[in-house]
Parts: sequence; C-alpha cells; structure tokens
Amino acid sequence: MNIAANIDEAFGEAAEEGVIGHALFADAPPSVSFNKLRKRLLRQVRQAFDDFGMLKGQKRWLVGISGGKDSYGLLALLLDLQWRGLLPVELIACNLDQGQPNFPKHILPDYLTKIGVKHRIEYRDTYSIVKEKVPEGATYCSLCSRLRRGNLYRIAREEGCDALVLGHHREDILETFFMNFFHGGRLASMPAKLLNDEGDLMVLRPLAYCAEDDMAKFAAAMRFPIIPCDLCGSQDGLQRNAMKDMLADIERRMPGRKDTMLRALAHVNPSHLLDPQLFDFSSLMVTERSSKSA
Repeated sequence: MNIAANIDEAFGEAAEEGVIGHALFADAPPSVSFNKLRKRLLRQVRQAFDDFGMLKGQKRWLVGISGGKDSYGLLALLLDLQWRGLLPVELIACNLDQGQPNFPKHILPDYLTKIGVKHRIEYRDTYSIVKEKVPEGATYCSLCSRLRRGNLYRIAREEGCDALVLGHHREDILETFFMNFFHGGRLASMPAKLLNDEGDLMVLRPLAYCAEDDMAKFAAAMRFPIIPCDLCGSQDGLQRNAMKDMLADIERRMPGRKDTMLRALAHVNPSHLLDPQLFDFSSLMVTERSSKSA
C-alpha cells in the first residue's frame, strides 16, 4: 500500500469509530480544509520516513520543542502517526530553557502535561554565554544552535534515545543551501538524516518535505501556545532572512519553484559539477573513435 492510501485508510478507520486522533486534536477544526492540510503533512512526514530510512532500528526519539510553530507541529504530527499505529517509536518531548529573559517557563510543561506527553524540561543558561561571546552587531544563531545541539545530544543519551528529532522544514533546508552557496562557497544544506560526529545518535528532520506556510496554517488552526524567541528573533538583517525573502520573491514570480529546488537537492549529478574529489575527472579519457565519427 502506498503512503497516501495508508494515511487515507488510517483516517477512514478513525472516522468510522467516531474518533479524531490523539487527544491534542480534540479542539482541532472539523473543516475539510484542515483535514486536507493534516493529511498532506502526514503524508509528507511518512514520505520522509521512507525515503531516508528514518525508522530503521529506531525505538526512542527525543523531540526538540522550542515553543515555536514548527516544533509544536512536528510533535503533533508524530503523535498523530503514533496514535494511528504508523510510528512504532517512543517519543519524549524536550525543551531546553536557555535562560532567555522573560521566557514563560510554565507554558511548555503545562501544555505537554495537558496533552499527556512524556517530557523533560532542561535549564541551561546558554543565553548569557552567547551574549558574552558574540560581538555587538553579529548574529547569535550559529553559537546559540551549537550550544543547544550539544545539550540536546547529552539529554538524548541520558534518556536512552536513538535519535534527536528536529522541526526543520522545506524552507529551512533551502535557506541553508543558499546561505552555504552564497556565503560559504559550498553546496550543502540540512540533511533529513544525519549521524552525529560521535556516531551514537541520529539527527532526524521529518518535516523536510513540509512547506513553512503549511506549518504556519497548521499551528494557527491547532492554536498552539507559541513562545517567541527573544534572542535570534530580536535581530534584524540576518543572512537567513535575506535568503527567506529571496526564495519568497522567486516563489511569487514563479510558483512551484521551491518544490523544484527541493527535488534538485535529491537529484545530484557529480559529473556535471566542479568537485574533483566527488568525481574523478582526471580519469576521463576518449577510449575509441566510432566509425560514424570518423
């Protein structure tokens, strides 16, 4: 059975039984448009599972929850799939409280407790480190993300998890690609599946095929208690914002280009690029002239 039919069957069986899914969907809109959105996102997540072998050997995942729309949406979709029997993995939600001023500490634990999700809230004051180390006017994102990632790896190990699961979506992947392209001089992006340097944890991005606009609509419909970022979110003129604006402009002028770009990242032809370490150009030789060319 293909993924679309698999999701449709799961929805159909639930509808026949008069249920709507995991408890966090109790107040979800009953509209046709929302159900279409929900199905589309579930299919895209399942597609990422299959394309990148995300479920192979996996038993327990640590799901990073920042309080933003994407991480809330990620958790909701994973719980939806788990509830439908399509995700045989134990989930632990984790928020790293980085000591940002005015961070509402009660929102996430209250919400996660309300919907019955096992979770861990960890406090580490990386905010002060970032403010101290990053020069005035420079961007915080790189150092902040490294510190956050290191702590999440540690927590994943302490909780006996196989993978750290993050809420990066299609636009995050494309923006990272163009940041590396324009500013880093290399062709690289966020992979949907990555083995960490130590080789003991996977980093998974199940939202790799999901559009940011869809995630925003999903979050608004689900009325997640969004927590804004007062650190990187407080800075203007970031390189990533420039990439976001550029991609949005391209999509406005040529609808569908984002999906085309994403497909391009999955269809790489090394012999038509310029990396001699990726393709052995030096060994290319004319072996024999054909009779036609002679």
